[in-house]
Amino acid sequence: MTTTRFFVYGSLSEGMVHFSKIKNLIESSTPAQIRATAYRLKVGFPVLIDSELDLVPGRLVDIRSTDLLMSLLDEFFGVNAIDPQGGLYHRKEVSASTAEGESSTAWVYFLNPQKLSSDATMIVGGDWIKSLAEEPAITEKLSDRQKQYISKLGATSGREIVPIDLQLYRELMKLELIVDKGRRLALSKFGHEVYRHLA
Repeated sequence: MTTTRFFVYGSLSEGMVHFSKIKNLIESSTPAQIRATAYRLKVGFPVLIDSELDLVPGRLVDIRSTDLLMSLLDEFFGVNAIDPQGGLYHRKEVSASTAEGESSTAWVYFLNPQKLSSDATMIVGGDWIKSLAEEPAITEKLSDRQKQYISKLGATSGREIVPIDLQLYRELMKLELIVDKGRRLALSKFGHEVYRHLA
């Protein structure tokens, strides 16, 4: 097992939905920033595009890692090792600077610019932490009942009928999280993105 340094931001940050994936492997963590462009997805969480537009905040974390862990993280982010341009994200080593002015290299997951959805909005100045404080991600606004139903739908093979009451149906339709396929309900494209941030 070796130690690998990552620059983390968004849903992988402490207190966010995917922090549990790395929490028990962290050896050290310090505030840092990198040059990139931050966008806010419709679900509310940020993604970074590899550019030098803004100084984007995050944390440098040293993680106890193995080849398996690196593969699992790459798979989670949709990295395509054979065709990097075809992947959802790509992992790149960049220079990060700490609050003390020290620089260090770290791995970061950048979104493939071709996969940036048209409803994503650029976070001016790159401060995604401030953006989330002003307007929390949708996963923070959902009730437990809504989260449970989205999780149930997301976990089905697509053929099962998952019962729902009329009130919950109206709430999720209004949020554009589900689609009515006649005899059964399914997650919308947006619903699948929200499910990914709940799983």
